[in-house]
Amino acid sequence: MDSNQAQRALEHFVIDRKNYDIIPVEQGYINDTFRVIDEGIPKYILQKINTTVFQNVTSLMQNLQRLLPLLKHAAYTSLELMPTKARLPFYLDVSGHYWRLMNHVQDCTSYNSTEDTSVAFEVGKIVGLFHTLLENSPTSDFQDTLPHFHNLEKRMEEFYAAQKKASKARIKKAENSIRFALATFPEVTLKEKADIPIRICHNDTKLNNFLFSKTTGKALCLIDLDTVMKGYFHYDFGDAVRTVVNPAAEDEQSLNEIVFNISMFEAMVKGLKASGLILSKRELELLSYGSILMPYLHGIRALTDYLNNDIYYKVAFPEQNLQRSRSLFEFTRKAFLSKASMETIVKEILGTQ
Repeated sequence: MDSNQAQRALEHFVIDRKNYDIIPVEQGYINDTFRVIDEGIPKYILQKINTTVFQNVTSLMQNLQRLLPLLKHAAYTSLELMPTKARLPFYLDVSGHYWRLMNHVQDCTSYNSTEDTSVAFEVGKIVGLFHTLLENSPTSDFQDTLPHFHNLEKRMEEFYAAQKKASKARIKKAENSIRFALATFPEVTLKEKADIPIRICHNDTKLNNFLFSKTTGKALCLIDLDTVMKGYFHYDFGDAVRTVVNPAAEDEQSLNEIVFNISMFEAMVKGLKASGLILSKRELELLSYGSILMPYLHGIRALTDYLNNDIYYKVAFPEQNLQRSRSLFEFTRKAFLSKASMETIVKEILGTQ
């Protein structure tokens, strides 16, 4: 990531003119992110938007402009877009790169993994609060920044196409993952969707997209809002489960380290109840399903990208996407084994509406 390029982009935003330090943030698979530091204190987050992934930046930024005013609550920390000198929410540089600037939340931290049930509780609570704040907003107000993002059937079509084009070497290395993907697909296919309420969802609720207060330990808000668009509640809940109840890394090589900690799941459900969000009977029934679907779907995406020679996700080593798929599929298997326990916990804590 080019800090000099970021420094030049920063000059186009309406902020105090100072000698800021710009530090690249290596975490994240899609956008290039930088912390803007003022005398040792993080002040802003500057991002270069990945236009290969997000091809309609105008729609993406319009979504953000609609979204941020809705996410205002005493228990939810607001984020703010900084305007450019042209009074736009983004800056387009001479090379065709789009940049945006947001405030940095003070005294905050995030986690890649956890074994703390209080963190799990806070995740459930903030997911519920996020949906509570958005539940009365028309879904038509938000455009799909990534069409079919969690559409399992579409992801399987992409997987089948990748299989046909992949090299023999990659097919050979991935044969166990491919076998699991094909065998499991019929078990995770949801036949009826007409009775599931469509909501405005975050759609990328992995643990490190939650900010927590360093002082109180409370969850503050969700970040990385580019995927906010229509979806189902079990997408957001299941994706949070994927990274909260399993402390192992997404590309963990030792599959024995991958667990489904049912106590963490229970804490998340208790946090969801504390948020006050009202879910339909069908949404309650699908909480355990979402906890199986989302790791499987992410495993399919990682495997597809591996077969496509790693064109979507950033990779730190040649077989990282394949390892991601193996880890995610192992978690999927263990989530299946925990399905009955999940259903019991949901009924005991949230009832059946």
